[in-house]
This record gives sequence, C-alpha cells and structure tokens, in this order.
Amino acid sequence: MIPLNQARLIVDTALEHARANDYPPMTIAVLDAAGQLVAFAKEDNSSLLRPAIASAKALGALNMGVGSRSLAKKAEQHAAFINAVTILAQGNLVPVPGGVLIRNTGGIVIGAAGVSGNLPQHDEECAVAAIEAVGLHADPGE
Repeated sequence: MIPLNQARLIVDTALEHARANDYPPMTIAVLDAAGQLVAFAKEDNSSLLRPAIASAKALGALNMGVGSRSLAKKAEQHAAFINAVTILAQGNLVPVPGGVLIRNTGGIVIGAAGVSGNLPQHDEECAVAAIEAVGLHADPGE
C-alpha cells in the first residue's frame, strides 16, 4: 500500500508539474492497491467531472492491472470488450492515458494515480513525473 506521505507528495508534485507547464486546472487522485482514495486535489476552476475522471482513470488501471494508455489501445482494437468492462466497473474505467500504476522498487503495484484536466498525454506526463519524483516506478502502460 502507498503511504499517505508519498501519496500527498505525488499529488503536490503533479500539480507543480502542471503549473510549470501552464496546463489548465488539474485534478489528481491517488488510490492504494485496493482502490481506496489516499490523496486527492482539485485545483480551482477544474471542471465538475474531473474528480470522477481522475479517480476512474486510476481505478480502471488497478482493476485491469495495466496503465490506462494500454486500455486506450485495447479500446481501439476491442471496443466491445472495453465497453463491457466499463459497464461492469460501473463507469470506473476511462480508457485514455492518465491512469498510471504506482510500483515500488520491487515492482509490486502499491497504488495508482489518475490525472485529469488537459490532453490525455499531458495528464499522463504529470502522473509519471510525480511518481518518479518520489522514487517510485510509474507504469502508464504500453
């Protein structure tokens, strides 16, 4: 499980990365390996659905065992499967980049970060930069 102090640092670092790149208001959710929310932030003027999107990106990655970049590719190739899984997940799966698995130094999944607010590749960039900044391994999928 990801400790609270590391989860908070991931959130803060992701926001710093977004500000340094002049991205629009961002929302970041960090979940533990069991899918429970550990740390969260929504910047002022971030749109109303961003919390749900960020959380669903992270939870979808955890539930499927791959970063959401991989889910995006699978959605292109097997749309019916991803649609069915999204229904099974009660909407908690967003198959676009920005849901990144967090692995410890031994490669074990200890959580996931979901970022929403910009283009999917920029959302993913914020998550990866923040996870790596705290000394953990970011797994966005392939």
